[in-house]
Amino acid sequence: MDGIRGIARGDRDLATLAVLALLSTGPRHPYDIHRMLIETGKVFVTGLPRSLYHAVDKLERDGLIEAMGTERQAGRPERTVYALTDSGRREVRRRVETLLATPTPDADLSYAALSFVAVLEKEQAIAAVRERCAALEATIAQLEAALAAASEVEPLLLVESEFELARVRAERVWMTELVDRVESGRLTWLDAFAAATAR
Repeated sequence: MDGIRGIARGDRDLATLAVLALLSTGPRHPYDIHRMLIETGKVFVTGLPRSLYHAVDKLERDGLIEAMGTERQAGRPERTVYALTDSGRREVRRRVETLLATPTPDADLSYAALSFVAVLEKEQAIAAVRERCAALEATIAQLEAALAAASEVEPLLLVESEFELARVRAERVWMTELVDRVESGRLTWLDAFAAATAR
């Protein structure tokens, strides 16, 4: 499965995505973002804290976030507080939608999309997951055809293909169930969070 080829390099930058997504909940300073990532187990964001501060600098240069002032607590250094710009709000939704809709062998990209899915409106998220499921169906058909065509090959030499087929089938089942849970209301959507991001 080569879905990662359909994801632009910038969209695979999970540190910048994490900054955008966490600023969706309101202005924060980088140390607070770092603390939230650690506390919520966002282990897919690697290279902390250096990658986080690099991401903040890049996003500010690109006009996706802006400094809102400084904050100082007793015994602590002064810290710059950042907020999303309108462009940043649009960008975080676009990135999460892209990662959610595109199957990829890089599990961290999928974890990030699911972790920050609440920045999307419910129907937007459902459409992205359905797009992903359609791509997974196509991949399943390709893998099944390849295995059928290799019927003369010793089965032991095909176990990695069997594993990939099982993995993609399992993902398709789980993603389909996710849509069912959201549509049925068994998984409550955080409309207020998505609305705040869409401002």
